[in-house]
Amino acid sequence: MIDKNDELLLKNISEINGISGFENEVAAYIKEQIKDDVDEISFDNLGSLIAYQKGNKDQPLVMFCAHMDEVGFVVKNIEDSGLIRIHNVGGWYNHIILNQMYVIKTRDNKKYFAISGAQPPHGMSKEAASKVLDLKDMYLDLGVENKQMVLDLGINIGDSVTPYQKFMVMNDNKTLLGKAWDDRIGCAMIIKALKDIRSKKHDCNVCYAFSVQEEVGLRGAQTLSNKVKPDIAFAIDVTFSYDLPNSVKMDAKLGNGVALSIMDGSVIAHRGLLNFVSNLAKKHNIKYCYDILSAGGTDSGAIHTSNDGVINMTLSLPCRYFHSHVSLIHYDDFVNGVKLIEEIILAINDKVLTDLKKSKYE
Repeated sequence: MIDKNDELLLKNISEINGISGFENEVAAYIKEQIKDDVDEISFDNLGSLIAYQKGNKDQPLVMFCAHMDEVGFVVKNIEDSGLIRIHNVGGWYNHIILNQMYVIKTRDNKKYFAISGAQPPHGMSKEAASKVLDLKDMYLDLGVENKQMVLDLGINIGDSVTPYQKFMVMNDNKTLLGKAWDDRIGCAMIIKALKDIRSKKHDCNVCYAFSVQEEVGLRGAQTLSNKVKPDIAFAIDVTFSYDLPNSVKMDAKLGNGVALSIMDGSVIAHRGLLNFVSNLAKKHNIKYCYDILSAGGTDSGAIHTSNDGVINMTLSLPCRYFHSHVSLIHYDDFVNGVKLIEEIILAINDKVLTDLKKSKYE
């Protein structure tokens, strides 16, 4: 069964609007959730949230980082008809943009629903019907008559456009539907882990980081890593769930545990850290699998090259359909991910750090 507190956390954090560059609502929610469980909270100049739990003096600083932003759009132009043209923020597959609901947020924080209109197929040629529409040819429909009505609502060029989707527990009572699991599920894992670990003694000092602008180039992870200067760092994110028709054969699937990333398009995991984490998972009976991505990346891509280099890897949850209005994750994977974060915190000390540094040269 899903813990009711977990369900509320996952529902709330999924439904918050926060595309890249507009993460303030997400940051405010996270700050409220963790303020009584950490020793210090700050922000960097891009808006990433950084929180600390103190361990023992002269022990390693370990960072866990999840990004707050989701993919979306901004208002690019308002036409005389009242229809709105949009510009993408993050990567989209154009097939899935049409005939969906969105929320436009104005500069004075008012919110309005809009739909991405699509022409019915009646009378369309086969060529036109089978073509993927360019984003420049798409628009949002607010149900108004003209441009002035849009302006009267307070909508301006540059306002954020966020996918609209409500959280839902699916039919097996374990699969969870929501928007923005990439990467609100990572944020939720860190929130739960830091609350659980608060009452437990640990040697290492821990930084919990919630980055901005990951979807547009790992920008927040770069600035916060330079500020934090961790000894060891983990990006917490999602990865493909290879359980769909025509998927390549990989073990990362819904319900198959935490995916330990060997490499992706932005980073190669520190081999010593990868071995350390997999052994730790085995020791504590935490379900896990391995993952390799040929393209794309996570905040690890910026973290591991910050300062003079950081011992780093990515922990991911398998996820179906991310970068869309709907995505699916498995509750058991979430539970295993939280447990793994906690066991990592309890296990790391100065000896572990020394051994990890030596492992690169042996």
